[in-house]
Parts: sequence; structure tokens; C-alpha cells
Amino acid sequence: MNNSLIIALDFAGKQEVLQFLEGFGKEKLFLKVGMELFYQEGPSIIYELKEKGHDLFLDLKLHDIPNTVKSAMKGLAKLGTDLVNVHAAGGKDMMEAALEGLEAGSIAGKTRPACIAVTQLTSTSEQQMQQDQLITASLEESVLHYAGLANSAGLDGVVCSTYESKSIHEKLGDGFLTVAPGIRLKTDAVQDQKRVATPEFAKSQGVSAIVVGRSITRAENPFEKYLLVKKAWEGILE
Repeated sequence: MNNSLIIALDFAGKQEVLQFLEGFGKEKLFLKVGMELFYQEGPSIIYELKEKGHDLFLDLKLHDIPNTVKSAMKGLAKLGTDLVNVHAAGGKDMMEAALEGLEAGSIAGKTRPACIAVTQLTSTSEQQMQQDQLITASLEESVLHYAGLANSAGLDGVVCSTYESKSIHEKLGDGFLTVAPGIRLKTDAVQDQKRVATPEFAKSQGVSAIVVGRSITRAENPFEKYLLVKKAWEGILE
């Protein structure tokens, strides 16, 4: 999980995904299936991608009452994904229930999927958070609070921007995962993200794993762009 480059499959259906992956040959990838793709294709897309040998982050951001989240996670655990998530705003009880569901649903003899909590979306600015959510703290304070809550609930880490990663590790240790979306090369468009960062900067801030979507999936040559991002993330660019 640490030092992973996760590709967000920002596609509406399976055929687009398979066409995209053809360009990667036998490269083993860490892929993210989000709501758009999962709601269209269901569990079958997870099974198919796992059969191809890829690691999977099922990004559904569960946020409901504890019992519902527990039952949902029990079902999702059976899919054999490597990473799942919830919204930290659901509270400590909900996050603990998510872990209980994952433990109960995991295949016998196999480790449960890692579970992380979304803190504040990287598309959210501090001003938006304060106005829309009526949170009077700073954005960093909110993220650190949610990270501490997730840690106390026993989760494996959080989704956060690159800019909070160092503070989270200082507070909770390097073993607590920080997964950062909003990653762009300097030449890429920012699009709808607010708190973006380059792979190199993410590395310098101790980010555990980066999530890259449209910068790779919408590139003219996705495999070449993937290799470029991967080299930047691993710090081996000339």
C-alpha cells in the first residue's frame, strides 16, 4: 500500500475500462473503482479486474448509520478488494462498525481490506468548508481532527490532500496511511480540484499513496503518461 500510484478509472462502463487497460499490456496496476463505474457495472467489474491481477481500491465513501455501514462492508469484503473507504464525518461509531463488517465478511484466511476515511475532499476549499458545512476551524484543523477520529476508531488511514499529510504523520505516525488525490503534473490542467499537488511534492510531504485520474486516463498516450507520473512519484526523473 505504501508508495502506491493508484489510477482512478474515471469511466462510465466496462468496455471503456478494458480498452484503456489494453495499452498497459501485462503491467500490474493499483486501480480505483469509484461510484460512477461501480454503480453501472456492479461487483462484476471488481471480479474481472482482480482476475487480471490488479490491486483494487473500491472508492464508495460510505456514510450512513453504523448498522447499515457494517452490513454494507460485510458484503463488500467478499469482493476481495484491497482498499475501501468511508466518510470520517459519519463518526467514530460508524467507522468502528465498518471495520466490524469488513472483519466479518472477509474471506477466511485472508486479511481484511484496508479501510481509510475521507476527511475533506480535495475539491473543497477552506472557504467552502466553512460556509457550506458551518465548520469554523481551519481546513487543516478539520482534516487533522477527522484523521485522529479515524485512528481512534482503528482505521488504517485517511484520504486527504498532500498539504495535510506531513501534519497527520507527525500526529499519528508514519504507519497511518495518507492517500492523496488531486495529483497533477505541472503541465496538467487543475480541472475541478482545488488543493492539487505534483507527485514530487506529494513524495516530499510523506504521502503514502497518490491517486491520479484524468491526467492519465484522458492523456493521448495513457501508458506513457503513467510512466511519467510513476517516475516523478518515485523520484527518478532526470
